[in-house]
Amino acid sequence: MQPWKEKIHEIIFEADTRAGKTFDILLLVFILLSLVVVMLDSVVPIHNKYLTELYAIEWFFTIVFSLEYILRIISVRKPWKYIFSFYGIIDFVSTIPTYLTLVIPGGVHFLQVFRVLRFLRLFKIFKLGRFTTEAKYLGQAMKDSREKIIVFLVAVLCMAMILGSLMYVVEGKSNGFTSIPRSIYWAIVTLTTVGFGDISPVTPLGQFLASIIMIMGYGIIAVPTGMVTAGVIKKSNFNNFNNTKSCQSCSKEGHADDAVYCKFCGEKLKTQ
Repeated sequence: MQPWKEKIHEIIFEADTRAGKTFDILLLVFILLSLVVVMLDSVVPIHNKYLTELYAIEWFFTIVFSLEYILRIISVRKPWKYIFSFYGIIDFVSTIPTYLTLVIPGGVHFLQVFRVLRFLRLFKIFKLGRFTTEAKYLGQAMKDSREKIIVFLVAVLCMAMILGSLMYVVEGKSNGFTSIPRSIYWAIVTLTTVGFGDISPVTPLGQFLASIIMIMGYGIIAVPTGMVTAGVIKKSNFNNFNNTKSCQSCSKEGHADDAVYCKFCGEKLKTQ
């Protein structure tokens, strides 16, 4: 690959160099400013008074983000890897609405909501420090714990169905528990300690049962937190990377500091 493409890749995909960090900071500022413009445009008085100015500023940010998106595609060996990656899709979806408004003028206000997706690029700031490593630990820990979390959620759902059905029998339709589904809804709200208050038990037995459910709710909330925390600790003990080294072929990160080849596709990594 040409040296200039490698340089572009180093600047926009990595943050271990001065140029890369500067690019990330500028991108972050542009994202925040574009979000401010979107929010101001939603205020009717401001929209009516500064429609032309806001429209011009929005097109400025759209062009900047479009150029960034094009440069990202150009700088990788396999463009489709980036285009269909998580951030590649986010970059595309958060930029295209402005262009679509030229074809579908009536959908301008509806499409603006997609611009908020640019806010996800704030995670780029993770590349400016050890937040990169911590973010990867958290993501991998949640992925490794998915089976446990699924089993836990199924158990909670079964518990909510049983407790909701029991409350339907105890309280009855006269006290607001008009059906089993509505009673299950109440059980879920109570277990999660949300407590909207739209339904509440009246009988002493129902209140006693509700008290038990509320206490159980605190324990239930702690379980998934413990699962993820254990996974984070485990990953932090076995992983060793604190860099933003990105593969120019598959655009993936998470390589050890002394890695020579990409652990995902086998391509040789660029050495500093």
